[in-house]
Amino acid sequence: MSALRVALAQINPCVGDIAGNSALVLAACRQAAGAGAQLVVLPEMVITGYPIEDLALRESFQRAAARAVIDLARDLEEQGLGYLTVIVGSLGTLPDGRPTNRAHVLLGGEQVAEYDKHHLPNYGVFDERRIFAPGASPCVVSVQGRRIGVVICEDIWQEGGPVAALAEHNLDLLAVLNGSPFEEGKGRVRTDLARRRAAQVGAPLAYVNLWGGQDDLVFDGHSFVVAADGTWLANAGGFRDAVLVWDLEDRTGGQDQGPVVDFAADDAQVYSACVTGLRDYVVKNGFTSVVLGMSGGIDSALTAAMAADAIGGEHVVGVSMPSQYSSEHSRDDAADLAKRIGADYRVQPIAPIVEAFQAELALTGVAEENLQARVRGVILMGISNREGHLVIAPGNKSELATGYATIYDAGSIGGFAPLKDVDKSRVWQLARWRNALAETRGETPPIPENSITKAPSAELRPGQTDQDSLPPYDLLDEVLDAYVEHAEGRDELLARGFDAAVVDRVLQLVDRAEWKRRQYPLGPKVTALAFGRDRRLPVTSRWREV
Repeated sequence: MSALRVALAQINPCVGDIAGNSALVLAACRQAAGAGAQLVVLPEMVITGYPIEDLALRESFQRAAARAVIDLARDLEEQGLGYLTVIVGSLGTLPDGRPTNRAHVLLGGEQVAEYDKHHLPNYGVFDERRIFAPGASPCVVSVQGRRIGVVICEDIWQEGGPVAALAEHNLDLLAVLNGSPFEEGKGRVRTDLARRRAAQVGAPLAYVNLWGGQDDLVFDGHSFVVAADGTWLANAGGFRDAVLVWDLEDRTGGQDQGPVVDFAADDAQVYSACVTGLRDYVVKNGFTSVVLGMSGGIDSALTAAMAADAIGGEHVVGVSMPSQYSSEHSRDDAADLAKRIGADYRVQPIAPIVEAFQAELALTGVAEENLQARVRGVILMGISNREGHLVIAPGNKSELATGYATIYDAGSIGGFAPLKDVDKSRVWQLARWRNALAETRGETPPIPENSITKAPSAELRPGQTDQDSLPPYDLLDEVLDAYVEHAEGRDELLARGFDAAVVDRVLQLVDRAEWKRRQYPLGPKVTALAFGRDRRLPVTSRWREV
């Protein structure tokens, strides 16, 4: 029996854009056919985009999704691609009207089989159990004499269920449709799991994943194929379109070795996730440009570099908003940054505006400092309203955790925050990584060295540095990682050897800042626990005393 050529089509859909997503699917099928494929597998919910949340409950949306699948089957046939077996994720509807997360199998201009996801995740970023009805039946389709089992994402993460049932079906291949969001380190967990499931069914496993940003979620792609014995057979890179083609041999011989690419290092993947999330938030919401405050500091420098990588420096507006406390080197660093990335650079002193407020309010102390910060936010929003840019916030996870930010200022205002889930220590690390990448390419590093090496400061009063209010960032981030990411309490932190005064100060700051975090813009989730989507912390420390 000749080999069955399989194509895994890794594409970037947009939630709700059924027509646009269908066009992407059709184009991917054409590309797969051009490579000689006979079976094309596409990701979970790719026709509708994912996650669709309560759109699944709208009857009009259900009808539109159903029509799209029928139209896709017809278009494949009319374009001479009806011979392809196409397995594509979309929205399904049961006879009683309940929606399902469905895989549709298309061949010869019609749907020939379907499979509804069994295990519906209801943790972290997922809310599927509330929205979808679970499936109950396994799905095995025959393609060129090969038995192909079909499951969807969470079905392989849970013991038992459809994978255990398929182990009795003498499969030649297990096809897994996925909408699996990115988290740093998750790729290794996925591949280990896939190897176990391939062994369980006694057949190769083909894992195809979405890629792209959707609000605060980022999907990374990284589709792959593993053999029943765990051998790595083929894989696609991350954060980009790909049609991964691989030949499924019959059971009498060894499996074909397909294309293999190296996985990027962790810093590269986190950086790519932030850039992808930013770019797709801008594009999918109809913007073409962004505006941010350029202070000369590391956070705004890294954010601006990401924005330039995402949409091009010519679409980035950077505004320096100096006050009487702004240092000359900060202004120079901001101008240098803008030149390096090709941004539209502007200078808007805040003193006249602050003086107008002060003439009416006569603020002092912290209130006066925060007025300067908030005036900067007003300037950015004014430019945004006048010119149509999306305001992006450069705040990082360490500041967000501790509330070390003036709410409604230039660091926290806007529609998207690329560094929201990146702690301060990692900000420096990513900046150095990005500059090193530029050097390997023979390019000018985008981030001025002075922005990386100088002590961080809000520059709202003479001689101010962040460490006037916070522990050193390397220590702070270590405590935050234990408390926020690993849910360790005070006793565990003290047992680690942290100073009690530091622990009490950090926990107090974190607990009291929840109200600020609730008002912060969306940002790409890149860790297992991100503020906003899947993490809240108490607003008081009194609970520890109970």
